[in-house]
Amino acid sequence: MQYLCNKCPDRSFPSRRALTAHCNRVHRKPPPPPDSHVRYHPHLTGRPCDEDGHYLPRNTPPAEREMPDGYSPFSDRPSFEFAELMFTKVEISQGDLNKLLHVWAAKNILDGGGDPIYSNTEELYAAIDEITVGDAPWEAFEVRFSGPITPDCPSWKRNVHTVYCQNTRTVARNMTDNVAFDGKFDYAPFEETTGPKHMCRFSNIMSGFWAYRKATEIARNDRENTRGAMLSPIILGADKTTVSVATGHTEFHPVYMSLGNIDNAVRRAHRDAILPIAFLAIPKTSWEQQDSDEFRTFRKQLYHASLAKILSPLKQAMQEPEVTHCPDGHFCRAIYQLGPVIADYPEQVVLTGIVSGWCPKCLILPEDMHLTGDPRCPEHTGFLHNHFEAERLWDWWGIDVNVQLFTDHFPRADIHELLTPDLLHQLIKGTFKDHLVTWVEQYVKAEYPPAEAKRVMDDIDRRIAAVPPFPGLRRFPEGRNFKQWTGNDSKALMKVYVHAIEGYVPDDMVRCFTAYLDFCYLARRSAHMEETLAAMEEALHRFHIYREVFNEVGIRPDGFSLPRQHALSHYIANIRLFGSPNGICSSITESKHIRAVKKPWRQSSRHNALTQILLTNQRIDKLQAARSIFESRGMLQGDIVIAALMQVHPEDFDHDLGMEHGEEDEFDWEDECMDVEGELNAYSRPSYLISQELREPELVPKIRRFLYDRLYSTADITSDDVDISDCPQFSGRIAVYHSASAVFYAPSELSGTGGMHREIIRSNPSWQRGRYARHDTVLVNVDPEEPGFHGLEVGRVLGLIAFSHDNVRYKGALIHWFDKTGDAPDDVTGMYCVTPSEIDGERSTAIVDVDSIVRAVHLTPRCRGVRIPYDFHFSYTLDAFEEFYVSRYADYHAHEYIS
Repeated sequence: MQYLCNKCPDRSFPSRRALTAHCNRVHRKPPPPPDSHVRYHPHLTGRPCDEDGHYLPRNTPPAEREMPDGYSPFSDRPSFEFAELMFTKVEISQGDLNKLLHVWAAKNILDGGGDPIYSNTEELYAAIDEITVGDAPWEAFEVRFSGPITPDCPSWKRNVHTVYCQNTRTVARNMTDNVAFDGKFDYAPFEETTGPKHMCRFSNIMSGFWAYRKATEIARNDRENTRGAMLSPIILGADKTTVSVATGHTEFHPVYMSLGNIDNAVRRAHRDAILPIAFLAIPKTSWEQQDSDEFRTFRKQLYHASLAKILSPLKQAMQEPEVTHCPDGHFCRAIYQLGPVIADYPEQVVLTGIVSGWCPKCLILPEDMHLTGDPRCPEHTGFLHNHFEAERLWDWWGIDVNVQLFTDHFPRADIHELLTPDLLHQLIKGTFKDHLVTWVEQYVKAEYPPAEAKRVMDDIDRRIAAVPPFPGLRRFPEGRNFKQWTGNDSKALMKVYVHAIEGYVPDDMVRCFTAYLDFCYLARRSAHMEETLAAMEEALHRFHIYREVFNEVGIRPDGFSLPRQHALSHYIANIRLFGSPNGICSSITESKHIRAVKKPWRQSSRHNALTQILLTNQRIDKLQAARSIFESRGMLQGDIVIAALMQVHPEDFDHDLGMEHGEEDEFDWEDECMDVEGELNAYSRPSYLISQELREPELVPKIRRFLYDRLYSTADITSDDVDISDCPQFSGRIAVYHSASAVFYAPSELSGTGGMHREIIRSNPSWQRGRYARHDTVLVNVDPEEPGFHGLEVGRVLGLIAFSHDNVRYKGALIHWFDKTGDAPDDVTGMYCVTPSEIDGERSTAIVDVDSIVRAVHLTPRCRGVRIPYDFHFSYTLDAFEEFYVSRYADYHAHEYIS
């Protein structure tokens, strides 16, 4: 299949990925997905210009990018990769690194070799410090209490509070100039519609209504000066983190920054699309002063004043476009705009200057949070400030008049609108774990006698522990009974919790969970259509109906006026504004804590740790920027040893293939290109031995029927309709593999970064060093014409095999089928049910083409009325249970497929 470019009709491409790369490089815009129409903003178009800001003619290629010579400032590739490895990956102290280099030098002396790669750590650090790309030095400014100070004042009034930050304008320019973002960068806001009904599609930030509306507002205010400019939204994220409890709750308060032009997929991949730009001061005081109104007000004022100062370098470029270098090599006139802000609820309260317990986005009263109120906005807040006293503002509208918001210092910024949905703290940690799971535990303890309640909770934990393995699934060997929860733990529990509580709680509680999980998995999609948003609305409506069961059984007699649950009512509007929330979620900033704060802190001396953390971050940014440059020039491709040998002994290598002369005949291209994994673990044996190993006496007849279907079957006649004697003969050897890779598109991600997802499917008789066998379950495409789950069948992979017939290589999988127990999902759990298929008491098996396997699927046992034995091991589950749920909640791609 060939893909055509609608702007270059004479060009065709073998894959959609190649077409996307071409359009991003040549036209600076991604191609629209099939059956879609994209309308880019007519005024802020991100048009290329020269260094002086003069626009270039259409289709002018970018000027040659100035690059450092070779691996400068490093002498060669090994010097760069060693420095990067030691500094960013290996957590080694300066003393240990010096010892390593010293031992290396001694070995070189004994071998008669040259000097070590670096003499000492000072030489290594000096090389990193010489990198010029990606540099944004850290600065500091001081903030102090501005009121009257006496000797009796508390320490927080007398102390100087130091804030460390980078020049945000420099950081923004470095991000825009990062060649690693080429092809993953939106230069103009756009509106995308898809399908015959032209429904809107929301993905990246620039696809949302907010970016398009801001571009229109900028154009309306200064049309001539901003025509052809590029809108660059500034994304902020702020979140405290604790690095050590043992040393007295050592806390840091980093602020992160990203650009809204960068694709969400890049931010989710934890690349350099989001960086720390500041560490806010955390004022301390005595226990006596800690809860005083004066101290709380000072902390909020310090917070907003610091943010205003940190972002001030961008203010001029928010009003007058500045020329900046873009990832594709062109220059562009960028105009910055404060964009989405990522924060959990306590941080949102401080950011918006409201009273805790109120909604930061709307004016609904705290006791009415089961409803949705009118949106907050700066104009309304200003009017209230001018006409009402502080006490009434606090009580009636939840506004703290003592706080001047940092957004007041910048044009076109509304902090209430800019707050983004927070999948981690609102959906995953908040409503799911802290609310629903806790309420179920309270219900069990209230409904059953104490001893029986403990047995029920133990059995729920054993049900969770008994789920079969699944690619990427975090296991709970002891159920959910552990204390230190992370966001990933909560995400994993969402996948396996529904089947575990069925039978122990009222059916409406299970329906409440399934409705809520449907909402969560829909919200986490990378792209949203209007039909997706309608499904989210319907799931939220069901959740609100079924959560009343917790009120009816006495768990929530006071109702559901909870800010984190109320936030769900704003999700759909925010998706229309900012695109998919999975690219602007606090899980991204929290994961950045590891790279930006926790690892640098562990590598520090613990004395004056913050300055060491800042230096570490500056060096990491430089190394990552250098890597982007070297990768863009193809200087880091291939194995580093092979590259060195090719440089030293070029005569021994075939430069077209990158292999030594004489190796061509030993290289099996056919086997290398298979979708099966684990070439080193594969083995080939006669068919009768493989038949015994797989416990499938009819393996050869099934191979013959497989060959018939591949070679001779028609729409009316398949191998099931003919006698085995009419099928092709087979008596050759069979190769067995223990894993295969499934590469697939998620339907909502056809235009994502690459757009494809890869998972490993296992069929290994000796998994985990021989402790048990692992045979994954999969979805097999049996009828491409049928939508969703109706065109799929469920099977368990008993073996992955490959064999040859008439000099053609075939790849197949021996599948044990599961039969669907109905045409519709279960009424309570909302999931389809299947049972292992049998014919005359024997398992029903077949060989299918590996290419017909869509992806892995997770089966969870149907445990209603069944108690799990204490010593039950999850490796027995698929053999021990008679009925299973086809889980829609294994991941959000499965939720999309199994509908």
